[in-house]
Amino acid sequence: MAEDSRKISLDAEQVDADLSASGSQEVVIGLFGERVVGTGDLSARARHRRLREIFAILRRYDILRGLTPQKLVAMLEDLGPTFVKAGQILSMRSEILPESFCRELEKLRTDVEPMGYQTVVEVLEHEYGRPVGEVFSHVDETPLGSASIAQVHRATLRTGEDVAVKVQRPRVREVMGQDIEIMRTVVRHVAPFMGGDQFLDLKAVVGELWDSFNEETDFLVEARNLQEFRAENASVRYVTAPAPHMRLCTAHVLVMDYVAGPTISKPKEIEAEGYDLVEIGTKLVENYAKQVLDDGFFHADPHPGNIMVADRRIVFIDWGMAGHLSTYYRGILRSMLTAVAEHSSPKLKQGLLELSENRASGADIDHGALLAELDAIVDTYGSMSLEELNLGQFLSDLIQLARTYSIELPGAMTMIARGLVTLEGVVDEFLPGVSMIEIVENHVRDSQDLRAMARDEARTLALEGHKALHGALEAMGQAGLVTDMLTRGQLKLNLDFSGSQDPIEDLSHIADRLTLGIIIAGLLVGSSIIYFAGASFTVLGVPLLGFLGYVLAISLSVYMVHDILKHDRKRKR
Repeated sequence: MAEDSRKISLDAEQVDADLSASGSQEVVIGLFGERVVGTGDLSARARHRRLREIFAILRRYDILRGLTPQKLVAMLEDLGPTFVKAGQILSMRSEILPESFCRELEKLRTDVEPMGYQTVVEVLEHEYGRPVGEVFSHVDETPLGSASIAQVHRATLRTGEDVAVKVQRPRVREVMGQDIEIMRTVVRHVAPFMGGDQFLDLKAVVGELWDSFNEETDFLVEARNLQEFRAENASVRYVTAPAPHMRLCTAHVLVMDYVAGPTISKPKEIEAEGYDLVEIGTKLVENYAKQVLDDGFFHADPHPGNIMVADRRIVFIDWGMAGHLSTYYRGILRSMLTAVAEHSSPKLKQGLLELSENRASGADIDHGALLAELDAIVDTYGSMSLEELNLGQFLSDLIQLARTYSIELPGAMTMIARGLVTLEGVVDEFLPGVSMIEIVENHVRDSQDLRAMARDEARTLALEGHKALHGALEAMGQAGLVTDMLTRGQLKLNLDFSGSQDPIEDLSHIADRLTLGIIIAGLLVGSSIIYFAGASFTVLGVPLLGFLGYVLAISLSVYMVHDILKHDRKRKR
């Protein structure tokens, strides 16, 4: 244990040295996010203190002896809001972390200590470059909610609109960036000591966090997500999202319509307002199926707090995390769902491989073993009734299987799986009586009219034709190479016989036995002809020549049977 602690201490010094080495490129951050190029002792000291604090917490949790899901959650909470948010993001990425870790990370707290009202005012004035009173006639001092990245206040615009204002904490993006840079360096030094069964790829985890932070801490991205969702659902009367006020939105401030109503987590309040929970649940799942399978743009975190009921409509809020799925991938996902209903493992395997982002390595996959695993999945889920089938768990099992066979799936697929798992939890806990899989299955069947089916079929044929054409051209090129090598006498043929260590010897045995069998048959036929010809000199009533032929045929038959048995015994040994 003392040696482990010494190693961590030495690593901490090395990490600090690595970070200090890059100090000449450090960006010093102003109070509210302005970026000023330069270096300074204050930045270096702050970085050094943060690094020491992180390593002190890591030592306290004794990470060299491994991390359980529960220990990881407690450690992230102690490390602070940046790491809490990291855990929340990772809880939806089961292709990066094991499922047991993802389930535990979902329990991370979402509320943190709110920032003071004066800080909120200063951030707003810095973003708009003018007094708050020139933009808002009133801003509530008590926040509606506070999280690690931002907090939301109700406000009234000078023009009279009732809005919600999402204000990013000062310097949170830069602080998170510094923490992630520290995490990158820590991973480089700690990863060799971590057991392979704890995390799949720590570098991939940090890379995923940085991508997520870049998107979620830019509120202009969330504003555009709100616009896109509203446009995609403009014709749907029962679903919407808050409308953003784009002229007032910045990278650090999001202004949108204020929505008043209970969240899905409060079913009694929803019923008290006269709503039917089964109807709400049915429409909620139907719309989510539309988001994923029809629009290819979906809410990546549909937990109860992000779904409200107001003005006879379901309202999706908090669009900081959204997923996109291309038309091509949506078609594959539909076919995979159909494959389960048809109990077709080959079709399911084909879909899984088509989803793969590393198709070139498909030749290295044990297709027989993969089919056997998919047979088990199809047997498990295909035999369930609609009420029993867990769609999110089905996709999670497929993702886990893909990880086992090193099949890299697009990140959107894992976001869909986690989103469905989250939504199923919402439906089961707060909206009983709603069959999620039945609604999705009906959506898949009913949303395909004849024109759409013809269009999708034409697209599929075009893709298959494209692949076939390239395959044919490649085959022609290979055929030309084979012909050239054949004329030069350089062509070599490699054969691989499963279960055979010396295929040439086995082929020789087969040829010898065939030849011997033909000789035996010839002797028997010839001897029989002589017998029926009735020659004068006989042995035991059989002409001498025919008798000798029968004896030789029987002797050769006995020899061949003995040789076969001997060869079989040798192979078994």
